[in-house]
Amino acid sequence: MNTPFPLPSIQGISRRSLLRASALGPALLVPHGLQAAEASGFTHSVASGDPEQRSVTLWTRYVAPHREATWLTVEIAADENFAQIVGREAVLSTPDADYCCHARPDDLAPGRWYFYRFLAPNGDMSPVGRTRTLPTGNLDEFKIAVFSCSNATSGWFNAYAHAAERDDLDLLIHLGDYIYESRLTRSDAVEGMAEARGIEPPHETVSLQDYRQRYASYRQDRALQELHRRYPIIVMWDDHETVNNSWIDGADNHDEATEGPWRTRMAAGVQAFHEWLPMRPSPYTRYDIGDLATLFRLETRLVGRSQQLRLHEWMKQHGGSFDEAAIAFRDGPLADQSRSMLGAEQEQWLANGLAASVAEGKPWQIVAQQVIMGQMMTPQDYSSWFTADNAPDADDLAEMAFGARLAQHQIPSSMDKWDGYPAARARLYDAAEAAGADMVVLAGDSHNAWAFELDHEGRPVGVEFAVPGVSSLGIDKRVRGDPSDIAASFVAACDELAWCDTSQRGYMVLDVTPDRVVNEWLFVPARFERSREVAGTHRLAVARGTHRLSPA
Repeated sequence: MNTPFPLPSIQGISRRSLLRASALGPALLVPHGLQAAEASGFTHSVASGDPEQRSVTLWTRYVAPHREATWLTVEIAADENFAQIVGREAVLSTPDADYCCHARPDDLAPGRWYFYRFLAPNGDMSPVGRTRTLPTGNLDEFKIAVFSCSNATSGWFNAYAHAAERDDLDLLIHLGDYIYESRLTRSDAVEGMAEARGIEPPHETVSLQDYRQRYASYRQDRALQELHRRYPIIVMWDDHETVNNSWIDGADNHDEATEGPWRTRMAAGVQAFHEWLPMRPSPYTRYDIGDLATLFRLETRLVGRSQQLRLHEWMKQHGGSFDEAAIAFRDGPLADQSRSMLGAEQEQWLANGLAASVAEGKPWQIVAQQVIMGQMMTPQDYSSWFTADNAPDADDLAEMAFGARLAQHQIPSSMDKWDGYPAARARLYDAAEAAGADMVVLAGDSHNAWAFELDHEGRPVGVEFAVPGVSSLGIDKRVRGDPSDIAASFVAACDELAWCDTSQRGYMVLDVTPDRVVNEWLFVPARFERSREVAGTHRLAVARGTHRLSPA
């Protein structure tokens, strides 16, 4: 477990790649993975997260000069100069945990900002971090920055950089795909970016050491380090923290014949997640934000998700015409009441939590989870997005044509979202209705920005805000048409969809007040340059008791 990280090779990096890297900043010419491999001391700054009213998890990584296990002291103070130290704890840095350390003081005051640092016996000191406990009692406003889908090979983490410079946030939420497990030569990778950033390993992550290396190289990013240093975060995994399109017993991209048992690989991904992030080991959690809201962090991948339906395979194997097969699929396997996204235990936990939150008088029930909940259909007029010189390849066109035909029978094309689990979604909506919840759903995964007015059997049941990727490409990866035309097509085709942006990267800020919630999408360039400039924004609001969106 204590083998040093292998040195990333700089052979094979093209002159063009190095010139591009040099234009992006002199520090990028030395791969961060190389620095991490040789480093001792506090290698990855500090982080905090998973806050409650009287506790929060504090994190650092410390490698002793001879890589031996080492006791550290963490100090918590009421002021940045540490004149008012309110607590000290001992934590152990050990190679068994990849030298990652977690402390969780449990006697803090609610709704307070604190400062913390880690000290080593030889005098090494970590950077000073800032964190905050969750508030109690009367609360007029609470601001949450929301992120998802940060592929280090397809763009810079400019969303992190912009948010890290703000002073008006109370909490961060990352909805998953914090890392990507895939090989570094993906089709959407920017040439030379993986090498310039020192992302390791070059192959798809399979072993525990692979996942640890991937986290280590991602966490060398200075913008991400600064964001973690300044704000507490709640992080959940989606699929790329283990394997793409994962479910309880496997994943689309996992091959047991060549990559070993699924359970072994899943355990490796989960272990590295908990080593490298400031989170307790519970897969789903409730957080109370004063008297203003209850936040539910769900787990939609590994705890209770049924296997995704194999739509293409089913259609090919079913006899009869396309239309007959589509209807049989819609009314058969897609409607199966036994299919689950959360598992029975988590479903009941959420239903009980929604009811309890409403009974306690909290105005808002915020459901933070990984994948889009609103219904999405492929637009019938997809061909109007293209001209002769910007058409996608034949496979992508065929996929869109397939999706458009399915939409004629009210069948979504993605079986990985809640659309692939309509019975499970209906049970969640039943629970929200029974509780009388003012439900606000947060979603990631899609890499694009969406806003839905969620309906249940013709009745409004909540709203959903979906965040664009920090750096991962979305629909614009395959479709190069006019973004405004594409957005208009999706809004027209999807009854619940109120607004979308299919071409930009960024993050969201959720501004929660007793009477309404305002969500702002902030779009920042990400593909080829480091920048803190905001290219555009969009704001929508939901007033309490309406379950409907309005301009903000």
